[in-house]
Parts: sequence; structure tokens; C-alpha cells
Amino acid sequence: MYLSYMNKKKKQIAIFEGKKVRRVWDDKKEKWYFSVIDIVAVLTEQNDYQKARNYWNKLAQRLREEGNESLTHCQRLKLEASDGKKYLTDVADVETLLRLIQSVPSKKAEPIKLWLAKVGYERMQEMNDPEIALNRSRGYWQKQGRSEKWIQQRMMGQETRNKLTDYWAESGVKKGEEFAILTNIIHQEWSELSVKAHKNLKGLKTQNLRDHMSEEELIFTALAELSTRRIAETDETKGLEENKIPAKKGGKIAKDARKALEQKTGRSVITGKNFLPKKKPPTLISKMKNNKRKK
Repeated sequence: MYLSYMNKKKKQIAIFEGKKVRRVWDDKKEKWYFSVIDIVAVLTEQNDYQKARNYWNKLAQRLREEGNESLTHCQRLKLEASDGKKYLTDVADVETLLRLIQSVPSKKAEPIKLWLAKVGYERMQEMNDPEIALNRSRGYWQKQGRSEKWIQQRMMGQETRNKLTDYWAESGVKKGEEFAILTNIIHQEWSELSVKAHKNLKGLKTQNLRDHMSEEELIFTALAELSTRRIAETDETKGLEENKIPAKKGGKIAKDARKALEQKTGRSVITGKNFLPKKKPPTLISKMKNNKRKK
């Protein structure tokens, strides 16, 4: 909405309302962390870094006194300063930043606050009527040019996924990290790639891998997860360690089917293709600007 990115220093600089904002990519968590002080400087229209820092310190102190939990999600990571050296700096992910922005009295923050209110209202609607969420997702994929066949397969696969995670939750597997561990085991087994490696193959970072899968990849993912759930239900597995066994078995069933199809067709099911927007070819004006920068 407000952020655009510069292809500079491995894209560690973002542009927020025309101002530079430092950021760092966390490979493990697969998310960007932005400098809180840089965001505050933009919102308060403050060009002096030290004044922006003082403002943030006072704001953080007030939020602590109010018991605001957003601060607990802030981290301190090393970012490059104007002198070229790296210093520990307060950073936050997008979700935390959106919460903090609501505490800053700024005209520039108002559009984001309105957007957050709209998103929150839509979320409440979806909780009362899940069909709204399904229709919104369908419309989103249609706008991206996905075929009806792909959309149907994506939604069916999500239903299969939901049934598996429901079983995990009921059998004592913890949401978050433990869900991710089992998901990765299944994916590694059927595709012979970890989730992260598959995303790297497709050139993805924060995007949802399933939203960029081919029809075949979606089908074999669903087969692996369906098989995993059926085996887990039969064996009545409990907890993370016991559920690792059906995860491997379910993934293997899909892997055997994948290899059989690949042998018949001579084509790999796993693909590096994605649905990311195609980059526009450079115009004459952009080429001239690039040449001036190089000089």
C-alpha cells in the first residue's frame, strides 16, 4: 500500500512515502523486519534521526506504562546507519508495525488506520459466515488470472489441509512451530524438497507457496496430506513425535504416485514456475536514468 522497494544492497532499503526505510530479511522466519525509528520519522515528518529516535523512546515508554503488548514483538537487529556501520536498532515485522502505527497521532497514519478498521470488519464478517472468505479468495485468484480448474483444486486442497490440522490440534500437536515441522516432513517426503527449498525454487519469499503451485503440485500436496490424516486417524497418533510417523508414510504415498506419473510423462511434477507479476521491460526513460546513475 505505502511500501515500494529499491533493488539496492539486497533490497535492504524500502521506500515509505518517498522516504528511505531500512529493513532486514529473516531467512528462518521468512519475513521482513523494518526499522521502527525510520517508520516513526516518516509518520511524524521528522528529518532529524535523533529527534525521531527520542520520539520513539517516549512513545515506547508510554506504551509500556499502558501495558501495550506490541513492544514484546519488537526486536533489536543490526542495521546499517548513515556512517556505513551497523548498529543494533529496534525493528518490527509488518503486523507489529501496523499496531504501533495506530499509536502515532499522524495524518499519514490515518489511511492505514481506516484500512485496518475495514480489514477488521471484513474479518468479523468472515468469522460469522466463512463463505464470505471463500468467495473473497476466489475473487482474488480470478483477478490474478487463475483458471477455474486451478481455483477449484486450490480450494479442495485447502479443505484437505484444514481437516489434517484439525486432527493435529485435537491430538495434542501445538499450532505454529509443531504444525510447521509436520508440514515440512510431509512436503519433504512427497516432493523431496523442504517447503523453504520449494519456495526458493519458485523465487518466493513472503508469498504463500500453495498460491504458486501448479495444478499437479496442488494435487500431490493434497494426496500427501489426505493420506497422512487417514493413517494418523487409523493409528490414533497423539502429539508431535507420534504424528511424525504418519507424516512420512503419507508423504511417501504421494511421492510414489508422483514418480509413477513422471515416469509415464517424462516431465517433472515439481516446477519453478510461479504466478508472480511479470516484470515490465525497461523503458527508454528508465534506461537513461540507469545510465546517469552509473556515470
